[in-house]
Amino acid sequence: VKSKSGTRPSSNCYQKFSAFSFRLKNFTMPRKFFVGGNWKCNGTLASIDKLVQLLNEGSIPSSDIVDVVVAPTYVHIPYVLPKIRKEIQVAAQDCWTESSGAYTGAVAPEMLKDIGLNWVILGHSERRHVFKESDELTAKKTAKALAAGLKVIACIGELLEERQAGKTMEVNIRQLEAYKSVIGDKWADIVIAYEPVWAIGTGVTATPDQAQEVQNDVRKWLAANVSQHVADTVRIIYGGSVTAANCKDLSKMPDIDGFLVGGASLKPDFLPIINSAT
Repeated sequence: VKSKSGTRPSSNCYQKFSAFSFRLKNFTMPRKFFVGGNWKCNGTLASIDKLVQLLNEGSIPSSDIVDVVVAPTYVHIPYVLPKIRKEIQVAAQDCWTESSGAYTGAVAPEMLKDIGLNWVILGHSERRHVFKESDELTAKKTAKALAAGLKVIACIGELLEERQAGKTMEVNIRQLEAYKSVIGDKWADIVIAYEPVWAIGTGVTATPDQAQEVQNDVRKWLAANVSQHVADTVRIIYGGSVTAANCKDLSKMPDIDGFLVGGASLKPDFLPIINSAT
């Protein structure tokens, strides 16, 4: 390689270029904030009209700053889709492991994709503990959802007795291992939602330090068991009695990349939670 003058660049030039190339190769873009609203088994057409109006008229950051996703019930998804502002995406709260068949009450991920959805929540604690769904079933749902082209909000979290027994990361790693077994190279389509079960709907929120500790441990696990790139880029969000009053303190934690919100996503509180991205 020669310069325009015909002389070979100095070794110092090569060293500087190599150093720049290394930094460029290892540069990681900041993780975009993510706020999900899980409406659970709630809503009437009248109440949803009011909620959608609130969200449509509210001031929220642009979509290059925060991804906002709301998850109505199955029956309300087609009602919400054409009404809600384009900056807010719509997700499903669950899906099944098959594309079609004799599965009464089930909804296939291909059906969700067919009506225009890009996101689904899987492995939520209420699916695990109320409906008794196993890690293995959650993994099968995740594999099918990813194959259908959906992105997955993959939930993990421990019960109060598991935390008290010192098994917080043992439980979360077990759940993460199930997801890892089916995700393959599709980690860019995953958002991990850490939701300590003892904080969901109880009014008891993990302190910012408690949430940060677990989410940092999850990121370390990703680095050691998947890759450093995945650890650096996958968004890990927190869920569990997130409110307008506590979201700012939680959002300041380096490993909290957003929130999965339950009850507060049905109230005006959801707007300041979205705005905690800034």
